[in-house]
Amino acid sequence: MELRIFKDKQGLSRAAADLFVEIAALAIENRGRFLVALSGGGTPAHLYRLLATAPYRDRVKWDKSFIFWGDERCVPPDDNGSNYLQANDIVLSRVPIPVNNILRVKGELSPQEASIAYAQTLKEFADPGLEWPRFDLVLLGMGDDGHTASLFPGSQVEVTSPTLAVTADYQDRPANRVTLTPLVFNSARTVLFLVIGESKATTLSKVLSDKSNQELYPAQRIQPQDGEVIWYVDESAAAKL
Repeated sequence: MELRIFKDKQGLSRAAADLFVEIAALAIENRGRFLVALSGGGTPAHLYRLLATAPYRDRVKWDKSFIFWGDERCVPPDDNGSNYLQANDIVLSRVPIPVNNILRVKGELSPQEASIAYAQTLKEFADPGLEWPRFDLVLLGMGDDGHTASLFPGSQVEVTSPTLAVTADYQDRPANRVTLTPLVFNSARTVLFLVIGESKATTLSKVLSDKSNQELYPAQRIQPQDGEVIWYVDESAAAKL
């Protein structure tokens, strides 16, 4: 595990953009394509804005880049709650990426239907011996409660499928979502957590401690088997480390 602490989200986001570009170039050089799973929410938004502007935009071979999502809400793609819409508005519509390289979750379907459909999409990009691709980069956030993607506290730790339909309530809101599972995340070459804000300090200190409680803190389930996990956090989030 690698941990880097930044003064603010601007510095954190610039470092994340540099890493994104670096990993993309290396993946394309070595394997001819770059597979990345994006996250939603406010934390990665500044990173996405950077990727849509020079010099970052011009340093990525977008025609060889394939965009997936770690999780998605079951809403239409033009709904403000859609992780796809966020990324498309901020970065994907502003860079020369082929439409067929954008592999969104079909959030307009039911959670179960969307989960099955996305598992099939993953299978089409699968690495040998797997039913899903080894992502070159996975972007993840962490909630105040330690959840990541749509893996929430109390959810099943041991899973056997690459995707899951999530239909539980979360913070008094219906959580009708689809999420990738640790099977996929832990096959990635690089997982990058972006964590910002004082409200996450206590939970982050517990997630990064040597005490394992994966049922309570799903972020602890992310442990790549043949890759690396990197935490970029700001000073506020790192206050109790």
